[in-house]
Amino acid sequence: MTVMRGWGLAAAGVAAVGVLVAGCGGGSGDDGKAAAGSSRSAVDSSPPASADPSPTYPPGAEGDVDRAVDEAGLVYDDSSYDDAAAFVQDICDSMTEQAKNWNPPQWLAEGGYLEDDGEQILDVGVPKLCPRWKGALKQAEAGTYVRFISSGDFKVKKDPAAFEQGADVEEIKPGTYVTVGRSEDCYWERTAADGQIVENRAVTQASRMTVTLKAGELFKNDCGTWKPTG
Repeated sequence: MTVMRGWGLAAAGVAAVGVLVAGCGGGSGDDGKAAAGSSRSAVDSSPPASADPSPTYPPGAEGDVDRAVDEAGLVYDDSSYDDAAAFVQDICDSMTEQAKNWNPPQWLAEGGYLEDDGEQILDVGVPKLCPRWKGALKQAEAGTYVRFISSGDFKVKKDPAAFEQGADVEEIKPGTYVTVGRSEDCYWERTAADGQIVENRAVTQASRMTVTLKAGELFKNDCGTWKPTG
């Protein structure tokens, strides 16, 4: 706040009130202004700086999620999301979208979304913002989800190793798999351990294909997504 300074008008020695004229002297002093002690010292009346206020949260499920995450000291990717609830809601929406052609718990686990504090944040947020996906979250955390096959090279093993991010060749269970969605201009093949092609197909277009994979075989897939039938 700015405080206006006060000025007194000197009256001593002046017989009558005169009209101020620019350039004319008014007696002793500076332009007739000013008697000693007639000015007031400016006082800074600005309020002291206050400490940061406590965070406030909107009513409803989103605010409950943000509060719980903050109180637990959990960290989300704040470069991409305004708050923790926004992160959780994006995961919820993405699982709904993934369910069309993929396996939501597999997407969640193998996409890295449970890393760092992600698992704890989703444990807080999913039951409040998308309870339909609580089961998928638990499967992802436990690693008990059914594995779909995407494009790539695979070893067929009775007891496959857990998914490893960045692995050149993944391990999958034997069994019968069927394609999800339409396939066009693609190729797949089953190969024995000695390199002999057991079965293969160059596909111009197809709405459904089935393959049965046996332990010890290799499977090369360029035809989209396959899911186990059993």
